[in-house]
Amino acid sequence: MLSGWREVRARRPWRISAKLLIISSVVTVVGFSAVCVNVLLDMRRGEEALARQTLENLATSIEADISRNIDIYDLSLRAVASNMLLPEINTVPKPVRQLILFDHATTAKHFGAIQVFDTEGNLVIDASTLDPAPENRGNEDYFTVHRDGPDSNLFISRPMLFRGAYSIVLSRRISDTDGGFLGVVAGSIRFSYFHELFERLSLDPSDTITVLKRDRTIMMRRPFDLDIIGKNLNGHRGWSADNLRAGTSYSGQGPVDPTPRLYARSGENGPLFVVAGKPLSAVFALWQKEAIRIGTVVLVLSLFVLGSAFMLAREIDRRAEAESKLEEMATTDALTGLRNRRKFDQVIDTEWRRAVRQKMQIALLMIDADHFKAYNDTFGHQAGDQVLVGIAICISDSVQRAGDCAARYGGEEFAVLLPNTSAADAFKVAETIRGKVQGWSDDEATSTVSCGIASLVPTAGMDWPVLIAAADKALYAAKAGGRNQSVVAAVPKLSLVA
Repeated sequence: MLSGWREVRARRPWRISAKLLIISSVVTVVGFSAVCVNVLLDMRRGEEALARQTLENLATSIEADISRNIDIYDLSLRAVASNMLLPEINTVPKPVRQLILFDHATTAKHFGAIQVFDTEGNLVIDASTLDPAPENRGNEDYFTVHRDGPDSNLFISRPMLFRGAYSIVLSRRISDTDGGFLGVVAGSIRFSYFHELFERLSLDPSDTITVLKRDRTIMMRRPFDLDIIGKNLNGHRGWSADNLRAGTSYSGQGPVDPTPRLYARSGENGPLFVVAGKPLSAVFALWQKEAIRIGTVVLVLSLFVLGSAFMLAREIDRRAEAESKLEEMATTDALTGLRNRRKFDQVIDTEWRRAVRQKMQIALLMIDADHFKAYNDTFGHQAGDQVLVGIAICISDSVQRAGDCAARYGGEEFAVLLPNTSAADAFKVAETIRGKVQGWSDDEATSTVSCGIASLVPTAGMDWPVLIAAADKALYAAKAGGRNQSVVAAVPKLSLVA
């Protein structure tokens, strides 16, 4: 029977608990959610990288176009400044002088006519006419910067109203062979050039293009706003030049308007640089739609998984509760409420192996109702059942420890397993049970019990039937000695002691 029970235990299927199911479901949902979030973040970074690259290419191409036109126009200014040093330039007729000075001058609808100013800032030569009207530009920055400094490099003025049109003025110093100041040659590029350039681009209405000087003065901006043109960003609070270095990008609120944008700046190849901006809402618009769609699907699936897990967990709990009740019914004696023989065999097998491992004592009481057959024949089976129930109550009241096991062993015989209990302590428990049974019985139908007690420290070579045999032998001795008494078996000789 012992080996059969071990085989049943070995064949018992592993059962998943409701708590484990819920925990695994939550971990699964959290894991999938984490993967989903990571994918969405990668998609977001990809959208930002694509938008950044597009803006960088846009800013670079605009900067290249502007630099090319400035270089072309600057070549004309250099040619005029160089020809002004020719000795015969002031002696030839005006038409010939115009041909000499402006023969290589670039002409386009967005370029203003080149002018030459003397040392006082007076207009002396104008490419658009042989007889220019009197005009003095001695107070303009594009004149004073050359007059006050020996630098003859190209100077680009701030945006201004020049000859009836908003323009930026380009100028160069005219110096003699000794470096002396002879005047200034100047020309202009009208804003119409920038407007036409921006109109050729496929831009969203909310996109911005800003053209700036190296000193961070705004030369032109789309959308066009005269209140912004000419402003210098060096004095802007909360905005640092480190936010947007050459060839880099910046995400956040810019210095001009509060709209959060992704900005990309061109390199430093020309006198002007370009910053292209796109609202972050437009950059991530497609990503947000995908994120909402994917997030909704993941949320629905997560709720479905968790809901299913909770439903299954509830069913598992119900099944476990039903199985527990069935197991309790299968292991409980229906009449007395004590453990039955099958459960007792399970408990003694477990406790015996524990006692072997821990080298501790284990005790067993075998209890039998005295004269039960005669009592049952005299008063009937119902009265006999009441006697058995009364004995079971007395046993339950006397066995209080969690590890103890009281069982109906068969018929009118009971067994009480007492782990980690010496023979002396087991004898006390047996006497307590015997005394309660004797005190519970009435005068008309006196019922007593006999107890056999065995206690030992099992070794690896022993098995628990040895303990049962010893307790049974002690029980037979108690009955042979007159009943209503407790007898302890002496182990290992199994001699009987009254």
